[in-house]
Amino acid sequence: MRSDLIKKGFDKAPHRSLLKATGVIKSDEDFNKPFIGVCNSYIDLIPGHVHLQEFGRIVKEEVRKAGGVPFEFNTIGVDDGIAMGHIGMRYSLASRELIADSVETVAEAHRLDGLICIPNCDKIVPGMLMAAVRLNIPTIFISGGPMKAGYTPSGDVVDLISVFEGVGKYSTGEINDDKLKELENFACPTCGSCSGMFTANSMNCLMEALGIALPGNGSILAVDPKRHELAKQAASKIIDLINKDLKPRDIITKKSIVNAFALDMAMGGSTNTVLHTLAIANEAEIDFELDELNKLAQRAPYICKVSPATKSVHMEDVDRAGGISAILNEISKIDGLLYLDSPTVTGKTLGENIAGAEIKDENVIRTVDNPFSKTGGLAVLFGNLAPNGSVVKTGAVDPKMLVHRGPAVIFDSQDEALEGIRNGKIKAGDVVVIRYEGPKGGPGMPEMLAPTSEIMGMGLGDKVALITDGRFSGGTRGACIGHISPEAAVRGPIAALRNGDIISIDIPNYKLNVELSQEEIERRLAELPPFEPKIRKGYLARYSKMVTSANTGAILSINENQ
Repeated sequence: MRSDLIKKGFDKAPHRSLLKATGVIKSDEDFNKPFIGVCNSYIDLIPGHVHLQEFGRIVKEEVRKAGGVPFEFNTIGVDDGIAMGHIGMRYSLASRELIADSVETVAEAHRLDGLICIPNCDKIVPGMLMAAVRLNIPTIFISGGPMKAGYTPSGDVVDLISVFEGVGKYSTGEINDDKLKELENFACPTCGSCSGMFTANSMNCLMEALGIALPGNGSILAVDPKRHELAKQAASKIIDLINKDLKPRDIITKKSIVNAFALDMAMGGSTNTVLHTLAIANEAEIDFELDELNKLAQRAPYICKVSPATKSVHMEDVDRAGGISAILNEISKIDGLLYLDSPTVTGKTLGENIAGAEIKDENVIRTVDNPFSKTGGLAVLFGNLAPNGSVVKTGAVDPKMLVHRGPAVIFDSQDEALEGIRNGKIKAGDVVVIRYEGPKGGPGMPEMLAPTSEIMGMGLGDKVALITDGRFSGGTRGACIGHISPEAAVRGPIAALRNGDIISIDIPNYKLNVELSQEEIERRLAELPPFEPKIRKGYLARYSKMVTSANTGAILSINENQ
């Protein structure tokens, strides 16, 4: 066992003495058992994580019963909703790398034999996944589960996005103080990750397709007693994974990445899933190019439409309708779409895990013969504005905006954009451009939920497009194209845009262009002054020096030319 390095031999007497001082070691017999890291992400600041202390307790009990010695440790976490719209959002994506590095550090420094990871929200899930693949020791995930949808006293179903869009409606006078307060009070009624198909829930669902978490991980509510039972089941399997030497890189392969993206298309997941899954693939040394997603989108129909793509369906409805297993089983009917022989932490293949899963409500999960769309809910656009790609959640775009041509209204930061939107600087037909908000330029590639929600709240969601080298919340809806690569800070073409330039968007044909010649774009770029970093000290300054482009997953690299 890896842990023998800290517990076996006469020279490890000091190590054993320290381990006994923790109180975790009950007797010398424990030194013959595998040491299991229980990687928790409990934090009072995040509603998706406030209940995870109890998960840690349950998991540790089950590890003991299974024959292991559990050692619990914590990671940091950022709540994207609370960090939204101010400097805190610059730390959100950057926190993913800190989480991955911290998990690696604890596991390697203490030679843990296996891991049980307890994440839930946006960057915590991929951060832990990146660490698990990097470490490549037996690992299983059990997430905290989704929040219940909220209901106002009048019976309207609401969620966090209702509140963000309510701010836009309040700005225009459409709603008053009392209505905004009502949304604030009823949108988030329980603990758990926000109730729609936003980034956290998207990633927790994808873990079922990746095979690194048990069926039910993505959709069982945080407050459902079945969630604690799932935690017990997950914890009980870790010793078996160690005995079989089944590691993350045995499970997370090119095939399972394809399975995850096929599910992503079928359920219209957050655009952030693209960023995170590319980063996970990089840790696993799997080559996966952005344009492969469009090929998948052509084959994987969009069969499960959840908030923010619709206001009436939330994760509790998906669970009631059969959960992620039902979605996967349904799209498995498309010959060759899924790799059903992929191994999973259950000890069974993906095909065995989903066999017999049925759709229980076709209003929530449709059949492949009656999809919401014949093509998947995500798309990657290329063109002279995005030579290396950009990402859009097609399932949340109004059909009228799938093809759009309009004049650019340029903002060099999210703050500028918010001020301009609130001061009436945009009108129907415009293409809002928010740049210098990419991984390096932001730094941290902040989410643009505040400006997109303002646009929706003002009633312009089906009349205005927004493009950015930043990214979007999983709760964003509308013609919002993000992750434009290369970003403005490294002189990507988006930096050459000027007010009034005509932007052409053609989502069905995966195109994003500005109606300028390549020569004119290059001339304008050559005239630009050097980019001046917004932050020059602390973690974000170091992060901006090392982070790569969105099309590679915004990973960190010591190669500054990347």
